[in-house]
Amino acid sequence: AVVGAGLGGSAVAYFLQQHFGPQVQLDVYEPAGVGGRLATVTVNKQQYESRGGSIHALSLHMQDFVKILGLKHRREVAGKSAIFSGEHFVLEETDWYLLNLFRLWWHYGISFLRLQMWVEEVMEKFMRIYKYQAHGYAFSSLEELLRSLGGDAFVNMTQRSVAESLLEVGVTQRFVDDVIAAVLRSSYGQSVLVPAFAGAMLLAGAQGSTWAVEGGNKLVCSGLLKLTKANVIPARVTGISLHSSEGRALYQVHYEGSEGQGSAFYDMVVVTTPLHPSRSNFTFENFEPPIANFLGAFQPSVTSVVHGYLNSSYFGFPDPKLFPFASILTTDTPDLFFNAMDNICPVNISAAFRRKQPQEAAVWRVLSQQPLDKQQLKTLFRSYYSVQVTEWQAYPRYDAAKSLPPIVLHENLFYLSGVEWVASSMEMIAVAAKNVALLAYNRWHQDLEKIDQKDLMHKVKTEL
Repeated sequence: AVVGAGLGGSAVAYFLQQHFGPQVQLDVYEPAGVGGRLATVTVNKQQYESRGGSIHALSLHMQDFVKILGLKHRREVAGKSAIFSGEHFVLEETDWYLLNLFRLWWHYGISFLRLQMWVEEVMEKFMRIYKYQAHGYAFSSLEELLRSLGGDAFVNMTQRSVAESLLEVGVTQRFVDDVIAAVLRSSYGQSVLVPAFAGAMLLAGAQGSTWAVEGGNKLVCSGLLKLTKANVIPARVTGISLHSSEGRALYQVHYEGSEGQGSAFYDMVVVTTPLHPSRSNFTFENFEPPIANFLGAFQPSVTSVVHGYLNSSYFGFPDPKLFPFASILTTDTPDLFFNAMDNICPVNISAAFRRKQPQEAAVWRVLSQQPLDKQQLKTLFRSYYSVQVTEWQAYPRYDAAKSLPPIVLHENLFYLSGVEWVASSMEMIAVAAKNVALLAYNRWHQDLEKIDQKDLMHKVKTEL
């Protein structure tokens, strides 16, 4: 059984079938619709991504999924970004790459180069995971996985802030306050106190080339489930209880759907929804020692998709025709009521598509901590046709946890979404899905040589 049909659930179903073979029977429980957080909203008969928008060029599992499913990369529509302090723009992108570099250097010295070197060093080590997974190696805890990639330094990066790590490598406080804070607010909705590892992964996406799936990123989820012929059960899991049969653990999954309540028995269960009362309220029975809810809070996030006319004069451009930006990030200023906003393109982009001019009505996605009130909407927009609001417990509140959640809850009961406490992105979830599938397979076949091996870089080189 797989609990949840977001990216984690659909990817783990696919990888489980890859390893166990086509005869494996997969039930996927999902009450709300396949795709989870990869949702779209409709404006004027066009669909737009309401949440997870872009995927990093180095996301190898996501690249594979797109290839296997015959999906396409969405055409990129260029647009400039700027960072707003509430009073003025602290940094503006231009059409000229060299001018952008000069501006960064002029404002911040070599901070941006130091940042780049720091992120590249982390990414270079992180990319080892693909080699390990290609050779069938798995990890029974998030700490073991991180240690195999970057030693204790990677584990420590989950316990100290990104600000602390960057200041240590010579990035200036001003660069951290202006640029790093804006990038973290635009995605995690949190400050520069998020852990260094989560920060590095996000910053890699912010400075590398990114892409998205033509037709919507959620097509990856529905495509993988169709490919694996998984049986999707439209029901909410309410609990898991442990039984045993011939000395082996059996798990009874209790669920509630439109037909009423039911239950079914499984050899193996993967939970891909967050084990937190605010996100999934289900119980574990007959487990000794009992399985605890992982303590840690989630960061509420509000996405408002607004179809309307931008109030460019709020940003210092009285003439809307002259407003040059498609995306606005914000610094950590107490009075600012939004984290970021961008002029978004539909999930299907025709060859003739062009981005709306600043004086035309466009579709903007505004990210904020709280729902925007009428006055705030009026501040950002001269007028608007529609506002669609999605409130969700988006990302872990990174300052709320002191340790990382477990992957193995019981013999063949696994927890996938704990990986978000390391870093939260589509690719991190895909990497965790592959790890859980390999771990489940290696444990089932008692292949302990493939679990938590030390000195893996050396082993993999020897195997090659």
